[in-house]
Amino acid sequence: MKIFVAGLSYKTTPVEVRERLVLHRSRLPCCGCRLKLGGNLSEVVLLSTCNRVEIYGVTPRLNGNVNELFRQLSGSDFDFSPYLYVKEGEEAVSHLFSVAGGLDSMVLGETEITGQVKHAFLTAQAAKLTGKTLNRVFQGALQVAKEIRTKTGIGRGATSVGSVAVELAEKVFAGDLSDKTVMILGAGKMGEACVRHLTKRGARSVLVANRSPERAQLLAAEFGGRALPFEERMKALAEADILVSSTGCPTTVLHKDEIAEILPARRNRPLILIDIAVPRDIAADVEQLDNVYLYNIDHLQTIVRENSRQREQELSKCNGIIARRTEVLMAKIQPAPEKRHDEEVELLPGWFFGGAAACRS
Repeated sequence: MKIFVAGLSYKTTPVEVRERLVLHRSRLPCCGCRLKLGGNLSEVVLLSTCNRVEIYGVTPRLNGNVNELFRQLSGSDFDFSPYLYVKEGEEAVSHLFSVAGGLDSMVLGETEITGQVKHAFLTAQAAKLTGKTLNRVFQGALQVAKEIRTKTGIGRGATSVGSVAVELAEKVFAGDLSDKTVMILGAGKMGEACVRHLTKRGARSVLVANRSPERAQLLAAEFGGRALPFEERMKALAEADILVSSTGCPTTVLHKDEIAEILPARRNRPLILIDIAVPRDIAADVEQLDNVYLYNIDHLQTIVRENSRQREQELSKCNGIIARRTEVLMAKIQPAPEKRHDEEVELLPGWFFGGAAACRS
């Protein structure tokens, strides 16, 4: 029996191709069953995220026509073959360990993929699509992910502007944002992302000031916050703890003297100003005010680059863990002698090709 992975990811495939294969979680058992029957697989796990779709399988003979499997997953005649990769045996196991550990992710060391791998495995296991081999392999992958998190620094340090904004705010407020009010000035996408990160970490309420009342109402509704006219921005700032500004205005919209006027009403509460607009929204001399912390887009991106560099330095440690764990697991699996690569599995008619359309519902 041979273990393999066939897939496509953001590294090999543009988003307009990947979106053809996005599968809702509810479809994974049904599609996994079709793959197992139609591909003559003894075991299968289907992993589907916004950045990858991968089929992990065990088969007596390697399927040389994996493109047909991906066509059936998409319900189309699209040719995925230019984008597909296929890995076998030890290489397939090592790849899964890298994926689970966040080493193959768009953001190096991110942790969300570990949960996605776990869900894919448990879903397949519950549908009785796995057996002794893939159970061992996926359990090993989750153990590797845990070891990577605890023994290396690959996941330390924020690596997006939004997550850096959270990191800076938590430093000022001693890690607790639960009673803080966030204000967003403008409607820039990056500003929205920052506010989204802050609310996920517990920020209590959101104020939205925008020149467009409709846009302000829309954003406020998304965050469960309160919309207000752009002209009332200073009154609202007296209430806020964190301001994220991204107006797109050609001139400064917040000046030192304006902010100085509202400070007495704040009763010495710290004020974090995150200015991610270009040109800048907030005058640079604002940082001279007591208890006011000003960060612009260059500050945030410098932190992102430094954190990314530090994560990359941890790669050799992570790869060492993966290599050692792969060797141990492969010894336990004890695969059968290698078959010739020119042999192909005969795809079974009817079950897979006839049933794929129903699976898409």
